[in-house]
Amino acid sequence: MGRVCALALLLLSLLLGVTPTAVTAAPSDVVQQDGIQQQVVVEVLRLKVPAADREAWLEAERQSWEPWLQAQSGFLERRIYWDADSEEGVLLIYWASRRQWHGIATAEVERVQERFDQLARQGTGRSDPQPFPLLFSGELIAQ
Repeated sequence: MGRVCALALLLLSLLLGVTPTAVTAAPSDVVQQDGIQQQVVVEVLRLKVPAADREAWLEAERQSWEPWLQAQSGFLERRIYWDADSEEGVLLIYWASRRQWHGIATAEVERVQERFDQLARQGTGRSDPQPFPLLFSGELIAQ
């Protein structure tokens, strides 16, 4: 099943025309936590990221979302891609379960988002409330 998930993500990447900034092995479709098997879910985010601001975006991600995600229960992995043609960033965030992902308090996510936006404004020199607006949010589950 892990190969199917990896193939599906590869095909999604090819369809979106994105190239990875880092490549790691895909986690298994099912994880064992506290003796319970759980279905891995992949959060998919697409952001508008102009070419001139790509490094500022990556740095804002590294300083805000990366450490926060690593501290979350159920977080497995994050992959970041950038599509040069459409100037969009694509994030694939692997969670041990949908319950753990959706169990995170909205206020906590908003706090990290505000920190990300603040860092992005500093990095780009722009005053936009959201320098890298969210274009799409969804989820994938291995079949």
